[in-house]
Amino acid sequence: VELFRVVVSTHRTDWVVTNDTTQANRNDVQQVCAIRWKIEQFHREIKQLTGIESNQCRKARIQRNHICCSILVWICLTRLARQTKRTVYQLKHGLLDNYLCEQLRSPGLLVA
Repeated sequence: VELFRVVVSTHRTDWVVTNDTTQANRNDVQQVCAIRWKIEQFHREIKQLTGIESNQCRKARIQRNHICCSILVWICLTRLARQTKRTVYQLKHGLLDNYLCEQLRSPGLLVA
């Protein structure tokens, strides 16, 4: 096990513990941690934005279809967020806000 001290800024230091013997220096550790962070960010965004975990189907084919659709939605949201220079969270909540405002102005369903 190796312990690396990674200075992030003048006010913050990160400590990384690894048992990977191929990571011999601090730069290798920083690169691997950057990749890991991107993966963590992807998992958090896909769960919070697309509802990937809400699938209750039993058949493997339907589960794969749901996962594929969720990933495609995440890709589209990410692409639109980059184009509009907003975060994916701002984009999703903005879409919901616009829909809600439109439905309050002229409801699509009339309740008697």
